[in-house]
Amino acid sequence: MGYPETFSGFCVEGPKSWNKFHKRELKPKPFGVHDIDVQIDACSICSSDLHTVTGGWGEYEGPLCVGHEVVGKAVNVGKHVQNIRVGDRVGVGAQVWSCLECDLCKDSNENYCPSMVDTYNAQYEDGSWAHGGFASHIRAHDYFTFKIPQKLETNAAAPLLCAGITTYSPLVRAGVGPGKLVGVIGIGGLGHLGLQWAVALGAEAIAITHSPSKVEDCKKLGARDVILTGEEGWNKPWKAKFDFVLNCADVTDKFDMATYLSIVKPTGDFHLVGIPDNPLPQMSAGLFAGGAPKLTGSHLGNHQEMDALLQLATEKGVRPWVEVMPISEKSCGEAFELQKANKFRYRCTLTQFEKAFKR
Repeated sequence: MGYPETFSGFCVEGPKSWNKFHKRELKPKPFGVHDIDVQIDACSICSSDLHTVTGGWGEYEGPLCVGHEVVGKAVNVGKHVQNIRVGDRVGVGAQVWSCLECDLCKDSNENYCPSMVDTYNAQYEDGSWAHGGFASHIRAHDYFTFKIPQKLETNAAAPLLCAGITTYSPLVRAGVGPGKLVGVIGIGGLGHLGLQWAVALGAEAIAITHSPSKVEDCKKLGARDVILTGEEGWNKPWKAKFDFVLNCADVTDKFDMATYLSIVKPTGDFHLVGIPDNPLPQMSAGLFAGGAPKLTGSHLGNHQEMDALLQLATEKGVRPWVEVMPISEKSCGEAFELQKANKFRYRCTLTQFEKAFKR
């Protein structure tokens, strides 16, 4: 068969062969009245993809097609879709469906819907599976499909669909803006965007990293100052200084949490968006009673925040730093090995889908 009955995608079979990709036929969910089919032109690699294929976030059975930072062209739209037409350039992030009827959805928290469907490795209520963006096409509900502004280039727009919203939403919900001091921990795929959002929203941003080699990058990204956590007593000048700390590192399980929480003002947030494979370190209740920090976290963002993010990116020049690789069985494996070794500065977008899928 072929499109529209089936899609084609680069898949892995299981955690033991996480870097071995092979092209497979994928069966999408039945096409619905609110669905949009996107012919994919680019898909960026997210650390979530790596945590998933390696089994760090749990076992799975292949074939599994990952990828949830997708940009392409709408080629089919359901009859109830109102704001997107065939031919529009659109993006799909890490969520493709929610019920849109529960209390959370009605409160603009559809990203926490109990029935939500992730973009891949997730099942719909009818038992069909969602497949990711390392593929010829993706099928998503129109509420989770977004027009890409003309000023955003495709390869740079793709990472905004997950890394962008993951770092933008918590800053906005915390009221980050002028007069606020924001720390961003972990200057990688998430953190380099978190820094830019904080600055674009009018706050002062401080980069917090263990990598001296990233100091100049941090300043180019808008950081007023850079804290190197490898230095003895790095936290002491910064105790109770930050209104909000955005932790983008995925190695929080190795942190001395007392040291990191000490930099947050009373009732300020130490907010987690980087998710490690392992549990957080054990912490005593006294750690929170002593300085009154709040330990919080979040998952993606809502529809309105995605629209606002794309607009802010065009107005303020927020752009991910992107390296580009053509998509193929070989390059997917190579790209994931580079992602695992933290070699990209700071995102990788897979391209040349038209060649890989012979269209």
